[in-house]
Amino acid sequence: MTLTAPENRTTEAGDARRTLDAAVGFLRSIQHERGWWQGDLETNVTMDAEDLLMREFLGIRTARETEEAARWIRSQQRSDGTWATFAGGPGDLSTTVEAWVALRLAGDDPAAEHMRAAEKFVQAEGGIERSRVFTRIWLALFGLWSWDDLPNMPPELIFLPKWFPLNVYDWACWARQTVVPLTIVATLRPTRPLPFDVDELRSGAAPKPFDPPWTWAGAFQWLDVGLHAYARRPVGPLRRLAMRRGAEWILARQEADGGWGGIQPPWVYSLLALHLLGYPLDHPAMRAGLEGFERFLVRTDTPDGPIRMLEACQSPVWDTCLAVTALLDAGVPADDPALVRASTWMLDEEIRGVRGDWAVRRPDLPVGGWAFEFDNDGYPDTDDTAEVVLALRRVAHPDPQRLRAAVDRGVAWSVGMQSSDGGWGAFDADNTRELITKLPFCDFGAVIDPPSADVTAHMVEMLAHEGLADGRACRRGVRWLLDHQESDGSWFGRWGANHVYGTGGVVPALVAAGIPAADPAIRRAVAWLERHQNADGGWGEDLRSYVDPSWIGRGESTASQTAWGLLALVAAGEARSATARRAVAFLADTQLPDGSWEEEMYTGTGFPGAFYIRYRLYRIVFPVSALGRWCQEVGV
Repeated sequence: MTLTAPENRTTEAGDARRTLDAAVGFLRSIQHERGWWQGDLETNVTMDAEDLLMREFLGIRTARETEEAARWIRSQQRSDGTWATFAGGPGDLSTTVEAWVALRLAGDDPAAEHMRAAEKFVQAEGGIERSRVFTRIWLALFGLWSWDDLPNMPPELIFLPKWFPLNVYDWACWARQTVVPLTIVATLRPTRPLPFDVDELRSGAAPKPFDPPWTWAGAFQWLDVGLHAYARRPVGPLRRLAMRRGAEWILARQEADGGWGGIQPPWVYSLLALHLLGYPLDHPAMRAGLEGFERFLVRTDTPDGPIRMLEACQSPVWDTCLAVTALLDAGVPADDPALVRASTWMLDEEIRGVRGDWAVRRPDLPVGGWAFEFDNDGYPDTDDTAEVVLALRRVAHPDPQRLRAAVDRGVAWSVGMQSSDGGWGAFDADNTRELITKLPFCDFGAVIDPPSADVTAHMVEMLAHEGLADGRACRRGVRWLLDHQESDGSWFGRWGANHVYGTGGVVPALVAAGIPAADPAIRRAVAWLERHQNADGGWGEDLRSYVDPSWIGRGESTASQTAWGLLALVAAGEARSATARRAVAFLADTQLPDGSWEEEMYTGTGFPGAFYIRYRLYRIVFPVSALGRWCQEVGV
């Protein structure tokens, strides 16, 4: 498509409008009748493998569950015999180990071709000896690994005061909810043998040598030796009290849907801990926890038979606020019934009266805000709250006073969650103590929740649109963002892939907060986007960029990442540039007949370097927002 001749500019504009209208129609068609949007959320097969292992451990695994989960796990194995943590990524050792064990549980012959291929990869990567701690914990539960060869996490951690290093509130919310039950499981050291072993996956590799004792990592490794010694002869009354206090802590955080934190790891380990402490399967907490998984299962019929995929979490609040913003950006009237239904549902999801763990660091802050999921009241987050406020404030709701009051509470709560350095983390304020990351246990990704560019940008953008750009909180947030721009002109994306996500969020926020489009920071960001646009007009950044800088800004073009780049260009006054028009053309050329886009690549991030997400609605909501803003800017 030529972008210079007037007649071709007219064609280009018409293509953009047709693309946008089709996408709006698709987005409307998938709204739930009660007002929300919710896309399937895909991660990796460890969710399904660990679900089968948990059910085996509890004695409740059924043939149907096993067959359906095994079909899903097999379907995700790649031609080289491996399983990855994201589509198109490299084979992952721990994921492959867990998938292999789950398939053995399902009855797959270890001599079968697909099992031998996985075995070959595991051996080449160092065997189960080099797998992550979580993987070896699962093996230890079934006598396939020694508890003595795992890091010790004593339940007495529950007694450490919040000011003391390594207390449970030094961990990010997702990590603390996992660690507390694991201290109980690892202390009780259960073993329930399986009818097979994993010798095929052992390499015989010796344990890695300790780091130098004068480093934090080395010091904690020697501390772990001492904790193992203490575990053999603990102070009995103190240990029993710690176990009881841990169980109380776990029960106090069970959500209305039966889960913990709305995510798989703390949910599974909390059930295991309570079970090992003697809670029967028909205890209300256990029953609710097990039944709650049903809502997180995605079942699909395939030519090979039905499959069963377990979502690691769900994102209805996040999906809904982004969908509302997208429709408004596309020009849908503010009083449209779809938007009114969605806003009413979001108002019903506002958290009232529940003081979660965030209150440990902010004890005087009034309750408010929104969480990510249907039932996650103990853990609202600033990212969802900012985006919900940005959506709600634009809707013509029939009860404007109720809407305004909820928005004001959300603003007050999220401002109160600002960290001392001026940025915002997602779930906690000032959750920045990096000492905890040196523990031998912490090899599974992010374990703290420090401020990030993407979350801070959403907060700054929200405050700016609320007329608070000149307020102290917003100005400190702007300063934080400017100070954390990368040397290449981009911003790091904590919760999305990666520098494209960070840059796509920060540029609109800074412009909304009053930073001129001509400011050097904005120009450097635009130049970075121009340099990293793909030949097809899109943007893509492979998730390997979190561990390998050579992948930064580089990867297969996707609809969502292209939209992030376009959003930044429009905000920076570049809507009519050739770079922006090529992005629009990419979205028009790759749209499917139903108005959506295909997106096999993962563009969401759970734990950088370890755990990634494919949000099924990202491929819709962000292109609708980007095309809507572009059309408005160029007058289409």
